[in-house]
Amino acid sequence: MKPPRHGSRLRRTTAGLALVATAASFGLAGAPAAHAEERPPFYEPPVELPTTNGELIRSEPSTYYLDPLKAIKVDADVHRLMYRTTDGNGEGIAVTGTVITPRKAWKGDGERPLISYAAGTQGIGDHCAPSRQLSNGTEYEGIFIKGLIARGYAVVMTDYEGLGTPGDHTYINREVSGNAVLDVVRAAQSLPEANLPANGPVAITGYSQGGGAAAAAAELAPEYAPELDIKGAAVGAVPSELSTVAENLDRGLYSAFLGYAIVGLAAGHDIDTDEYLNDKGRDYLTKVKQACTIEAVATLGLRDSRKLTANGEPITEYLKEPQWKAIVDEQKIGERKPEVPVLINHSRLDDVIPFKLGKELKADWCAKGATVEFKPNLGPTHIGGAIASFPRTFLWLEGVLKDKPAPSNC
Repeated sequence: MKPPRHGSRLRRTTAGLALVATAASFGLAGAPAAHAEERPPFYEPPVELPTTNGELIRSEPSTYYLDPLKAIKVDADVHRLMYRTTDGNGEGIAVTGTVITPRKAWKGDGERPLISYAAGTQGIGDHCAPSRQLSNGTEYEGIFIKGLIARGYAVVMTDYEGLGTPGDHTYINREVSGNAVLDVVRAAQSLPEANLPANGPVAITGYSQGGGAAAAAAELAPEYAPELDIKGAAVGAVPSELSTVAENLDRGLYSAFLGYAIVGLAAGHDIDTDEYLNDKGRDYLTKVKQACTIEAVATLGLRDSRKLTANGEPITEYLKEPQWKAIVDEQKIGERKPEVPVLINHSRLDDVIPFKLGKELKADWCAKGATVEFKPNLGPTHIGGAIASFPRTFLWLEGVLKDKPAPSNC
């Protein structure tokens, strides 16, 4: 691949940094959480796990702040959860998360809905877990979650595998991410302190990494969690085909996300990455494992993977080898039909997840007979695309949770 011209890259980098700074100033991108030297006791799984997926292991009261100064506390009952889910090999694992219930009574029809919110890219270090960042006031998606709470919905948010709990976070692994998004609903509905109906209405939403996890959950739900009353899934900027995403990330502002993906895919499939990397590459992945999203973009972006690999080839070439290609192909989203309505948001100007992947996902799901509404927007870059999608997502969720017929533009 030929590197882009310097002027083009400089313009993209400047625009991206400006958007990160703007998002941070509005609380959409919190400062990185302080690195924790030790894992808090809550996040240590027991020796023996429950036998049922979604079963609670433990819970404790928590907090939810919108700012790192902890000046703005969200008025809600907040609890941290540990629960059982299933990894990509079908083995039981312990994962943590957070359930947030508004203190005000639900004023809508029927029972209070529960939104399973799949977090976007947080990082890989345990201190980056959403449940820890929410309580620290550094969760950059806190504003959007607050918008859901303001509408009276309860929200539950998984930390995913290995994010907070032992082991590397299996970033961008389709099946385990989707399982975690579904099982955290089961856990939240069984927690008495959350005051949620046991079989109440559920919707799923997420953007970027979270869009992939939410989309995977929608595809997996008919077989994995058929008892859940899922009304629909609103997904944004879904990384539905990883090789295309990887080529787009390499040497760009968000190249640390490619590092996250290599760590995550290797962790999910027991691969030692050392043989593929040189000393610089191994050092880079060590740093990637410690940096939460905003820190990673600010300090670990614009890396050329050719300078990190053992043979001088870009990482994207390794992903074409049989072992890695099989893993990448397994993460494909769009090969299974969601049985619930889905909304796909995607910016035509997305600089992280190519817009064409949103179009292809719509086509794949439509071809399988799913009810799909595809809503492109013109939000500048990946961050702007998320902000532009918020109003549409709120309206769409309101409609499906009221059992209105979901629109489709298949």
